[in-house]
Amino acid sequence: MSQTGTLMGFVHRRRRGAELFLLVLALAVGIGGYAAVGLGVEGEVPADLVGYGGWLAALIVAAHVVVRLVAPYADPVLLPLVAALNGFGLAVLHRLDLTYAARGDDQHDFARQQLIWMTLGVLLFVGALVLLRDHRALQRFTYTSGLTGILLLVLPFLPFIGTKINGARIWINVAGFSFQPGEVAKVMLVIAFSGYLVLHRDALALAGRRVVFVDLPRGRDLGPILAMFAVSMMILVLQNDLGSSLLFFGLFLVVLYVATERPGWLVVGGLLFGAGALAAYSFVGNVQNRFNFWLHPLDYYDQTPGSYQLVEALFGQSWGGLIGRGFGNGSPERVPFAYSDFILSTIGEELGLTAVMAIVLCYGLIVERALRIALISRDGFGKLMAVGLGAIFALQVFVVIGGVTGLIPLTGLTTPFLSYGGSSLVANWVVVALLLRISDQARRPAPRLDPVDDSAADSEHTQVVKLR
Repeated sequence: MSQTGTLMGFVHRRRRGAELFLLVLALAVGIGGYAAVGLGVEGEVPADLVGYGGWLAALIVAAHVVVRLVAPYADPVLLPLVAALNGFGLAVLHRLDLTYAARGDDQHDFARQQLIWMTLGVLLFVGALVLLRDHRALQRFTYTSGLTGILLLVLPFLPFIGTKINGARIWINVAGFSFQPGEVAKVMLVIAFSGYLVLHRDALALAGRRVVFVDLPRGRDLGPILAMFAVSMMILVLQNDLGSSLLFFGLFLVVLYVATERPGWLVVGGLLFGAGALAAYSFVGNVQNRFNFWLHPLDYYDQTPGSYQLVEALFGQSWGGLIGRGFGNGSPERVPFAYSDFILSTIGEELGLTAVMAIVLCYGLIVERALRIALISRDGFGKLMAVGLGAIFALQVFVVIGGVTGLIPLTGLTTPFLSYGGSSLVANWVVVALLLRISDQARRPAPRLDPVDDSAADSEHTQVVKLR
């Protein structure tokens, strides 16, 4: 290899053609699932299949074209994975719409509303890629992003706009539209965490007392993790939201560990989380109920509040077995909120464990691609930001699927791209746009470097590498 080639290093291919091929498969999943729902429930292909399929295809193709134009070296797998999950989620929501309509409940049209939210999400996805040409510009807004994230978490407490739904005060209502500001807050906090830790990781990485082969952090460095722990406890106690509390604290702990490479932070974070969970179980009634429902679901089946939702979901998934009952042959409507928190139980009942494993694999690939982007990123801020954005999906999927399957207590989070909910869907599309922007920057060829002679050098072997 020539000296210039050595200096330039490995060059990634653009792979936009591979992305387009995968997007065709993703559209086949979404549109094919929509048609399969019509055939399974009504015995005929939906009358609006062409219009629905055209709308979905237009959104995905538009996203692909923008990526091809403004982020040509971006990861080629992320967008198809997201498109497949979103399209499949729309098909499952359509299946629930048909069931609710058959029972005389025509007020819900979850699939069409979710498609509108998807349209907004894709528009913001496009806007983020077009306007943000270099992710490193976000580092200048480290503290602004942190303050904005905290303010968004406080919004549900304000009078007139703050709303409590299903026992959790995490919503705001403005002009008849409900929105969950915590979904935007998680993106802002990832930016804040990454910008802060890339500047202070050397100090936070210093070792303190050594206990059982683990170097614990110094006491003077505990301020950031204690502050984030206090914020997560505030969310848990005041908003009555176990899922968001776990997500934000876990997110900070993951980014902190990656930044410092100190296992001691995991020990401290684990102890804090354990103490907080014990205190929440003792003093927060909603948390205590969720633990009791998890440990003894059948004992609380007929009570209010009770474990009816969890028990019905578990029975439905067990009835589905390995390959499911087929679209239209199950009874997912027996589970309250099957379209949001428990959409995975609907999939498990009618499409079986096989479909659930395929969905988990898709989420695992999204997280893997995010970590791969972090590994090849050329700047510390991009590395931490990619890890944080990937951790959002990892933590959220773990607590959602763990709660629905009875592995851990229910937390109340939505399943990314599958569950009905505009706040979550729009925010997650922006998360994917940020990951693609970081990957485009990381996969682009490095600036070309050519050796040139320096006439002023004392030795004939002295060369100056000039940036072209």
